[in-house]
Amino acid sequence: MSPSAPRGRRSASPRPKRGAASLKLSEADSPPPSEADSPPPSEADSPAPAPTEIVIVDPDEPPYETRPRASRGDDVPLLANHELARIFYEIGDMLELQGEMPFKTAAYRRVADSIAHSPTDVASAYRRGAPPALSGVGKAIADKLAELADTGRLRFYERLRRDVPPSLVTLLAVPGLGPRTAGDLWRALGITSLDGLESAARSGDLRSVRGISERTEKKILDGLEQLRKRPPRRMRLGQAAEILERLAILLGGVPGVRDVVPAGSYRRRRETVGDLDLLVETDRGREVIEALHASAAVERVGGHGGRLGQLRTTVQLLRGPQLDVMTMPVGATGTYLVHFTGSAEHNVRLRELARDRGWSLSEHGFTRLDEDGETLAGEGAERRTFATEEEVYDFLGLPFIAPELREDRGEIEAARVGRLPQLVYVSDLQGDCHTHSEWSDGSKPIDVWADAARRRGYAYQVLTDHSHSLTIANGLDPGRVEQQRRIIGELNERFAREEAEGAVPDGAHPDGFRLLHGCEMEIRTDGRLDYDDALLARFDVVVASLHVGRRQPRKQLMDRYLTALRSPHVDIIAHPSGRKIGIRDDLDLDWDAFFRTAAETGTLLEINGSDERLDLDDRRIRAALEAGCRFTVDSDAHYMSEWDNVIWGIGLARRGWLEKRHVANTLPRDEFLALIADKPHRVA
Repeated sequence: MSPSAPRGRRSASPRPKRGAASLKLSEADSPPPSEADSPPPSEADSPAPAPTEIVIVDPDEPPYETRPRASRGDDVPLLANHELARIFYEIGDMLELQGEMPFKTAAYRRVADSIAHSPTDVASAYRRGAPPALSGVGKAIADKLAELADTGRLRFYERLRRDVPPSLVTLLAVPGLGPRTAGDLWRALGITSLDGLESAARSGDLRSVRGISERTEKKILDGLEQLRKRPPRRMRLGQAAEILERLAILLGGVPGVRDVVPAGSYRRRRETVGDLDLLVETDRGREVIEALHASAAVERVGGHGGRLGQLRTTVQLLRGPQLDVMTMPVGATGTYLVHFTGSAEHNVRLRELARDRGWSLSEHGFTRLDEDGETLAGEGAERRTFATEEEVYDFLGLPFIAPELREDRGEIEAARVGRLPQLVYVSDLQGDCHTHSEWSDGSKPIDVWADAARRRGYAYQVLTDHSHSLTIANGLDPGRVEQQRRIIGELNERFAREEAEGAVPDGAHPDGFRLLHGCEMEIRTDGRLDYDDALLARFDVVVASLHVGRRQPRKQLMDRYLTALRSPHVDIIAHPSGRKIGIRDDLDLDWDAFFRTAAETGTLLEINGSDERLDLDDRRIRAALEAGCRFTVDSDAHYMSEWDNVIWGIGLARRGWLEKRHVANTLPRDEFLALIADKPHRVA
């Protein structure tokens, strides 16, 4: 890294960690596992409410040295995994209330997740002197686990509880109410719940606290009202993937289990997920259910609308969502996969097709109907089951329909006439057109990013650090742009030399790799582009985006975007709607005019794979496709783990019916650069 390229500050909340690659995350295949460089959670993360009771324990009584210890043969209760997990969840909550850095609070919550889903009795293992390998556990946390295992208590935890009750975390869900204010309200008024907060706000008691004005009080009441109107909390795809990965490991270890498959809205790649669904192929269903019920990851058995039994169950996960698990008979999983993947609307259409053919369709298979539409009994009874979904669709006279399309948005009609799209796959991607280094707000030097892209098998990576007006992201001024250009040139010379010598890393693309010099250029509030035409013409690829002035009237927002779309130098529009799911609404744009201009000028539209953006969304992708637009699917990676954002981006592209030919960064490098180079001719 050049001395003149200081480490950048983050322009926004860090991105979420991706799900592990050992679970089959997508029908669209998965890229290789990425390097272990993961961000702390984003502002979209919100821990579940902590228990409301406040139990004050003196952390210094009795003195630590004289406390009973299992290692000395004293009778010390052995803490179960769920008890250890609760302690570490609460530590994360209390540190957040004290205003600690997000990475520290995230570390404790990540360890809590690891403990809750560990198949090993953690405290018992520590007592035996054989601590298990747990994700996120370094020396400091290992010491805390050892203290808990030996004494049944933790001084660090007890001191935190003395200072602030973890139940206060519920107040942080109120928009505009930060940890410091929540702590002040507790200390001054004893407020520990949303009801208590509302009561104090309506009575005017909040204004007795130093720093709380009538205006602040009104903002808190407005925030409480917003909180009530929010839809039920749903998870981002990356969060769901992490939970499903751990559960797949747990259930996959039960004897007799052949396969564990996520289903429901996660498998269809909806942008957020409520409850989780897992299907388990096994001939020992009861053992699977018993193993799940015994797991420390389960807070309680049963849930809203859930069913219990020997073949299926519903549980509430500790600090997590509801989980439905259905076991499937070995060799007859086809209809189970179709049924539990959904959507409900798609399944209704399939059941109609089945009845037209004289069959009733359920998760258990096809059952023969009589002339009156009733299930045949006796000698005429017949049930058909299938091992695969392909066979199920074939039995209905249809080709296989990918899970991402199963929303009753024309996929049945397209299947009937042979016009289903040949959907794009992750493995089709030749490069990533939106990545950030530490020159702006990324986490690693330029050469580290480029070497990682080579090992992923990409033919190209576009480095797109921010432009200079976005100072919060340490945007590059023209001088730093030129310094960066020289470094990229030197790296490409090294890559060419290594390729000529045959000294390339494992997994490298057979046609070689080049780092392309790009930028994520801000479209300013006054409509001007952040770099002049002379500088823009020197970039290999120019990505334009809009981060500031989001509340301008529609006409101003559209004028800003139209300036970029009509520029001969702007090749891609990044995250066009500007949304962050559950945090920030879409920009108010004339989308018909936007897509029409993008198609006319040949400007590519990004499908941003960050699971807190997923922008464009699937409905707008289809509208843009119908308008004649082309796309890129990108990671917007700031951390190494975020390379895998393309998994979610491709899932979204498939939901939007995109084929490989619609996605420009599936092109070989020379063809991609030729497409980019043609932009000036298209707007001349």
